[in-house]
Amino acid sequence: MTSDDADLGEELVRLASADNFRDVAGPGYPTADGGRVRRGVLFRSNELTLTDEDADALSRLGITAIFDLRDAHEVEAHPDAPVPGSTWRHIEVKGIPMEAVATLESREEGLAVMGEVYRGFVEKEGGRAAFGELLREIAAGTGPQLFHCTAGKDRTGWASVLLLHLAGVAPGTILEDYLTTNTISSATRTKYLGMVREHLGPDKVDVYETVMVADAAYLQQAYGAVDAAYGSIDAYLAEGLGLGPDTLAALRVRLLD
Repeated sequence: MTSDDADLGEELVRLASADNFRDVAGPGYPTADGGRVRRGVLFRSNELTLTDEDADALSRLGITAIFDLRDAHEVEAHPDAPVPGSTWRHIEVKGIPMEAVATLESREEGLAVMGEVYRGFVEKEGGRAAFGELLREIAAGTGPQLFHCTAGKDRTGWASVLLLHLAGVAPGTILEDYLTTNTISSATRTKYLGMVREHLGPDKVDVYETVMVADAAYLQQAYGAVDAAYGSIDAYLAEGLGLGPDTLAALRVRLLD
């Protein structure tokens, strides 16, 4: 990746129409073996309701494949903008159930919903199948790729956690990267919480904030489900997602400098 590419990648973190777009590698996270995660290969984002200018900026990164992890009615409601030079693929993972969100009455209910979502990434067959498919597609890729969901924090966050684990990034760094959503998407969250305050009342702001943030406790729900069912992330990748040694090796080749 050239220095110009790296600069462009940094600028794209601040895309107006996709504020949670960023490089999965961060600044080039260090790995356990003394290497770094390769930048410019894998990107993550919230939904791609892009301006033409931002779509062209993504195209200049050379992105060849976009994997949309949203469910069918999320895609229908807000279809991705086409990015020149890329193909679009739908790999559905169930996210926060809107029917549950619509009836939230307390912060505790919101936390319970989020715990169920994250455990589902591990416990639900459909979730495991989708994450397995995503990682196999990434392993087989030959150019820069992008994956995303609606907010870019839960389904996208878990996929990024798995990739950084495979690369050998330290758990503390993985957590820090996961929580970065709260910083770079703060304007969007503030906007939606302002709408909650206006239409539902100030007492509902804390309630609905639970479904709008990345939280270490949510990630721990997924880790706990992994430990209970598989004993380790590596076993979850191999047994739960069905990824063979060749696929895991190919992912590491793509991820590492």
